[in-house]
Amino acid sequence: MNWFNKFEDKWNGLSSAILMILGNLIYAFSINLLITPMHLYNGGFLGISQIVRHLIAVNTGFTTIYGLDFTGIIYFLINIPLFLYAYSSAGFKFATKTLISIGISSICLTLAPVPKIPYIDDYLTACVVAGVIGGIGTGMILRGGSSTGGPDIIAVCMAKKNPNVSVGMLNNIVNFVVYGCCLLLFNVKIAVYSFIYSSIKAMFIDRMHTQNIKTEVLIITKKDGIEKFLTEELNRGVTSWKGRGAYTGDEVNIVLTLVSKYEIEHLKGIVHDVDSNAFLMMSDGESIVGNFKRHIGIGE
Repeated sequence: MNWFNKFEDKWNGLSSAILMILGNLIYAFSINLLITPMHLYNGGFLGISQIVRHLIAVNTGFTTIYGLDFTGIIYFLINIPLFLYAYSSAGFKFATKTLISIGISSICLTLAPVPKIPYIDDYLTACVVAGVIGGIGTGMILRGGSSTGGPDIIAVCMAKKNPNVSVGMLNNIVNFVVYGCCLLLFNVKIAVYSFIYSSIKAMFIDRMHTQNIKTEVLIITKKDGIEKFLTEELNRGVTSWKGRGAYTGDEVNIVLTLVSKYEIEHLKGIVHDVDSNAFLMMSDGESIVGNFKRHIGIGE
């Protein structure tokens, strides 16, 4: 079983990397090909980067560096302080994955072409198409266990101390600032259509992202201590009882918990560290009644 676990770990790492790269490419092209030519703005820190780019262009006349759009460069620079915060609060592994994801995102945004004439010149159509494509791309990034940067990083780090931190609320605050700036700098039309685009994108992110799909996990192990690690590291309720193997007659611990899809890999890692021979059985919880909290999480 050890060789299988090693193969599974390598495959999970490879699939996460593929999702992260493809997701960032799709997201960057949706921004540069459809949103930027229409002078619309993203939410979050990317929206702030777009506004900074606009202000630089207005005051200096520069819109590109060596023919490359520099929104991605601004986006990377804005996220550097957040990377340092992630390193100090959430640890080296999460900070490294975040830095790699932001780096790939910044490179894709810089290299993806920005046409002078929009491919879609109708605002509503551009919002819908870009929202769908961008939402799918961002969902792929999150499925790969990475972060798109900005408020997500802050929320994950704060959740280490307070699991009830709302990433939605943090995003709403940043978006309020971005669209408030759009209203002041441009006009109502730009602000409204930018908001419509972000809303459509958010809807498709929820469709793609498995964060809130609930999974019932049954663990059978001969080792003690798994319950403690699950409650401390995942902050989930755990029920356990004693059982006995019908064939061997050996006493075993049976552990039952309910987690979100995005927590599965973390849970498997915890169980493997305690007992590499533990038996796990997982099934989606279609309907859950009771106190199941929707934690945030972009990978560990």
